[in-house]
Amino acid sequence: MQLSDKKATLSFSDGTPSVEFPIYQGTVGPDVIDIRKLYGETNMFTYDPGFMATASCESAITYIDGEKGQLLYRGYPIEQLALNCDFLDVCYLILNGELPNGDQKKEFDSLVTHHTMVHEQMQYFLRGFRRDAHPMAVLTGLVGAMSAFYHDSTDINDPHHRHVSAIRLIAKMPTLVAMAYKYSKGEPFIYPRNDLSYTGNFLRMMFATPCEDYEVNEVVERALDRIFILHADHEQNASTSTVRLCGSSGTNPFAAIAAGVGCLWGPAHGGANEACLTMLEEIQANGGLDYVGEFMEKVKDKSSGVRLMGFGHRVYKNYDPRAKLMQETCKEVLSALGLENDPLFKLAMELERIALEDEYFVERKLYPNVDFYSGIVQRAIGIPTSLFTAIFALARTVGWIAQWSEMLSDPNYKIGRPRQLYTGEVERDVPTGR
Repeated sequence: MQLSDKKATLSFSDGTPSVEFPIYQGTVGPDVIDIRKLYGETNMFTYDPGFMATASCESAITYIDGEKGQLLYRGYPIEQLALNCDFLDVCYLILNGELPNGDQKKEFDSLVTHHTMVHEQMQYFLRGFRRDAHPMAVLTGLVGAMSAFYHDSTDINDPHHRHVSAIRLIAKMPTLVAMAYKYSKGEPFIYPRNDLSYTGNFLRMMFATPCEDYEVNEVVERALDRIFILHADHEQNASTSTVRLCGSSGTNPFAAIAAGVGCLWGPAHGGANEACLTMLEEIQANGGLDYVGEFMEKVKDKSSGVRLMGFGHRVYKNYDPRAKLMQETCKEVLSALGLENDPLFKLAMELERIALEDEYFVERKLYPNVDFYSGIVQRAIGIPTSLFTAIFALARTVGWIAQWSEMLSDPNYKIGRPRQLYTGEVERDVPTGR
């Protein structure tokens, strides 16, 4: 970041002397006011619930312009990456800052592919869970347990250890997610194969059985690969901030990523696509297309308690660029699988039409987000709703580990310690004679 010629002046209405703070500029986006000395000079904190206007770190990985509807990974537009790269290209980019050339791609793909197996004893750890446990509960435990199996790469001050941990997490996450799925079904685990692509391998581990192998459909493979790309990183969202905060204590990378998985589980974050599909299924059960108009009127009535899932975003105030790509991907998959007349997709299209035309939704800039279509795609592929958030975690792992590693390389990094506005009781004595 670069120091600006401008400074910010904080003045007070009670005659207290004003205080100046430096302003720093990034390469693009809003400038930041450096308030690190605020408490020391004024004996006051800032108050910003939800961090609506607070930059918690300096980062060179991902940039979002919510007004434009723009998402960049290392400067590259998400639209170009989704159309011209595969997921491991994007992983390399996020980790290293540049897209790989031919030799780098071959080496990186091979490195990830040859780390997809997990320690055999992970199976016994998995079998301690109930069969009906939510996949995210299982995944949180499995990722955290990796530190017990791969403790030879947990020195966070060693860049090589950080790199090894990153490769292991990216490579093994699909295997763990597939194992969680197979365990819930009571089916044997399927080992990874080194002759398949990253995404093709995951599909086979999910859907093959010992008695019948799985033929990877190229359209389905590309669609899921695109889902991975679109979810690979998203700046300082709740789960990424959780990984950074957890990692700031000096904990090992597997514990930090497990914390991110736990945060992602929330319905307001990674569980949104699951909630969106549930909403569409409820609309279908209540009359389908004939009920859409009534449903949207209920959404506008705040007293009804009915919420429109899959629309709007905390950052995007324009059409989520990932949603446009996901809509096209959704059409491709449904066509390839002969599901063009899928009733939930028709419902989704009608909801989108109304939202883009109705003044109520237009004024509030409630555009479809990526969750709106990704659930339909995963459902068409055969992925159960309960596994949607685990798929999200699989994709986001590369962003989490890159953000964690970037934080550890930052000379300004300190253990996270938010402050508070205390509104409880002042000091008081315990009554005598109780």
